[in-house]
Amino acid sequence: MNEISIIGGGIGGLTLGNILKQQNIDFTLYESAAEIKPVGSGIMMAINAMQIFDKLGLKEKIEQAGNKIHGISITDEKLKRISKTNVLELEKKYNSCNVAIHRADLQKILAENIGYENIQLNHALNKIQKKENYILHFENGTETESKIVFGADGIHSKVRNQIFGTGTIRNTQQLCWRGLAEFDLPENFHHEAIEAWGKGKRFGFVRMTDRKIYWYAVINKNIHQNENQLAENFYGFHPLILEIMEKTFQENIIFNEIIDLAPIPKWHTNHLCLIGDAAHATTPNLGQGACQSIEDAYIIGKLLENHQNFNEVFENFQKIRRKKVDYVVDTSWKIGQVSQWEKGTFVRNFVFRLIPESFNQKLVEKTIRLEM
Repeated sequence: MNEISIIGGGIGGLTLGNILKQQNIDFTLYESAAEIKPVGSGIMMAINAMQIFDKLGLKEKIEQAGNKIHGISITDEKLKRISKTNVLELEKKYNSCNVAIHRADLQKILAENIGYENIQLNHALNKIQKKENYILHFENGTETESKIVFGADGIHSKVRNQIFGTGTIRNTQQLCWRGLAEFDLPENFHHEAIEAWGKGKRFGFVRMTDRKIYWYAVINKNIHQNENQLAENFYGFHPLILEIMEKTFQENIIFNEIIDLAPIPKWHTNHLCLIGDAAHATTPNLGQGACQSIEDAYIIGKLLENHQNFNEVFENFQKIRRKKVDYVVDTSWKIGQVSQWEKGTFVRNFVFRLIPESFNQKLVEKTIRLEM
């Protein structure tokens, strides 16, 4: 029997494993994949996440595996700036900076630091039952008993669906392609993340290492034209954007619809707690999905420093995290709607150009300030 089981070896589950290990608390992490291998795309670790990795002694390792990003700009389709958020002041204040990194590289750093002896790969949860403890049935035929369970198994969480029976998935009606390309970006884009807004479509890109670029393309479902030639949907955008797409091999592109989770009333029950996307999945427009799951893990760790009563910890965890998480989910949804306008884009861009940079910085700081 396990004292503590973490279901899901994504970034939230792995961070929680690192935090429990730092406190010498025994756990087993169950991950459905057969190995932690280089799949997936890029990800931006914002200043809030990097502060937590600093406390885990992993900040430098992550910075070396990725690329420091000092500014985030929204532009029009011709890459003419609409607004910029320079985070240099916030970097000084919080002694951390944004890092763009391949998701798989980040997972590998987190998994190696936990130690693979604490990770059970090829363990996809099939069924969870509450008896005196929790009985976990895995698709590979094994089962185990666990006193405390963390559901870190994403937006389609089986832990949430089977134990809470809650969770409405909301569809934005936006389609998203994410790609990795080998590409020489002009130097002025080396340490800046760019998102170019068009009419009902946008394109973002950021450099992760010397020649590795992570990009994403979002198109409103109702105007999406060409399934096979993605770049054709972006004619009229800056040639650099079209070139990045054309230099990307098909096998390095992942397609998803953009979805989130409508707020659910409770993230915890007796000796069981949801974290990350299982509790509060958000759209990617603030770049905070994984960062908020890292914050979840951090707050649970902080609460465990003073209490060993897990039910009390879970209660306080939701109280502390709820307001910020609801704000992130709501704000991200709204930005996703505005950035995908099909009409009135000239007015939108004009209004966004008038917003002072100090306002953008305040918005960023509200997101990156840790609650404890």
